[in-house]
Amino acid sequence: FTSTREKVMASTALLERIKQQGDLVRKLKAEKAPKEKLDEEIAKLKALKLELGDGGGSAGAQGGKLILKTAKGTRDYQPQQMAVREKVFDMIISTFKRHGAETIDTPVFELKDVLTGKYGEDSKLIYDLADQGGEMLALRYDLTVPFARYCAMNKISNIKRYHIAKVYRRDNPSIARGRLREFYQCDFDIAGQYDAMMPDAECVKIVQEILSGINVGKFVVKVNHRMILDGIFEVCGVKADMFRTICSSVDKLDKSPWEEVRKEMVDEKGLDEESADKIGEFVRMSGGEELIEELLKSKLAESKTAKQGLEDMRLLLRYCDIYGCSEVVSFDLSLARGLDYYTGVIYEAVLCGDAKDANGEDITVGSVAGGGRYDGLVGMFDPKKRSVPCVGVSIGIERLFSIMESNMTKQEVKIRTVDTQVFVITAQKNLVEERMKIVGELWGNDIKTEHSYKKNPKMLNQLQYCEENGIPLAVVIGESELEKGVVKLRSIATREEEEVGRGELVAIIRTKLSIKPQLD
Repeated sequence: FTSTREKVMASTALLERIKQQGDLVRKLKAEKAPKEKLDEEIAKLKALKLELGDGGGSAGAQGGKLILKTAKGTRDYQPQQMAVREKVFDMIISTFKRHGAETIDTPVFELKDVLTGKYGEDSKLIYDLADQGGEMLALRYDLTVPFARYCAMNKISNIKRYHIAKVYRRDNPSIARGRLREFYQCDFDIAGQYDAMMPDAECVKIVQEILSGINVGKFVVKVNHRMILDGIFEVCGVKADMFRTICSSVDKLDKSPWEEVRKEMVDEKGLDEESADKIGEFVRMSGGEELIEELLKSKLAESKTAKQGLEDMRLLLRYCDIYGCSEVVSFDLSLARGLDYYTGVIYEAVLCGDAKDANGEDITVGSVAGGGRYDGLVGMFDPKKRSVPCVGVSIGIERLFSIMESNMTKQEVKIRTVDTQVFVITAQKNLVEERMKIVGELWGNDIKTEHSYKKNPKMLNQLQYCEENGIPLAVVIGESELEKGVVKLRSIATREEEEVGRGELVAIIRTKLSIKPQLD
């Protein structure tokens, strides 16, 4: 009786929570609340309703049926998509290695204290984990803060490293725009005390090499300097303790018009209108070396901070010109990058907007790479506050994939999802063991080989498999070939066949595939 009564009470309490949550959702709709807030409260309402339907059980099942879906902001990848991703990752890794980088790995979750206070207003997007045996943990938000923690913990003062791994953000997702809650970042960072702008210019060059190599259309690498921004705020009358919060507002200029950003500065953050208007005059400027010279003669040069930033920027543009990447670089005073840890040069690569999907609609993916200098981050973790200057770049690979997938859909490109080079075919029955001997021999010589998992497969089915999967060569064996000690080597594309002695098979396949002999 007590158990039944408790269930009724629990059910009544749950119904009351559902009513309250429903009232809240209706109120937010009436007030035209931000979509992100509304979506969050609707998700809570759905979870409560599912809980009621389960009789208090899991919110992932309803009426005893498991709802098969990926979590919000995540996705599965098909073999064709993964084949493209692997090629792109290989190209990116080869670029990082060409510039002398080595790789590391760090845990997917960190102590929460390691991550908090490093991302400014974006800290609300960090995924907290439930208490795990006394440790407060969170999923990593990016690869930069874990890298700084790694350097401090291991007392590293010089390293050039790349790191490709998944990161997690409680962002409002958009699959079409390549904005997910779980996604890969490809990071390249140089830590160490070096001469001004030399590592910084190499990071810009790496962005140019990667985006040119992936072939996603026209792009521009916007560059700015935190010291220039701080100087702008200084000469415009912003108090020093408001620099970072005003900087995070300026960071929204790539998504929102100036009027909206100005309104946020004045109405929400308490900046006076005169200062906001002065900032507006600066942040709408962009150009090259001529803009730097113009600013050095302006009121902005009265700020020592801004003057140092402008000198750095002039040197950066000079080095970019020497490296042959200046044609894609633009000095843009609206670029702010909202993360708190940047201290010097900042940059962001954006596509120039002529990417379209299969229906001819524009694909807006926003920033596809970003980074900058963060000289104080390692010192935040070091017990002796030992500073290690760092500069790095992160490639937003998911956003680039959304463009590439669209291009492949339009072009109807057939993508190979397997790397198989040879398929071993039997033309008659009861030859499975002979087939397996040849397969084993080819595997032993590092030749990518497959065969049918049926004992007596049909010849036509085996050849069709080769054609469908783009396998270039087939080794065909029958009883007559076994008696003569030969096999038939068939080109799938031309359907031409030649007899090859068993002892010569590996060498001839290697020649046809242009594979170098194995070194013992």
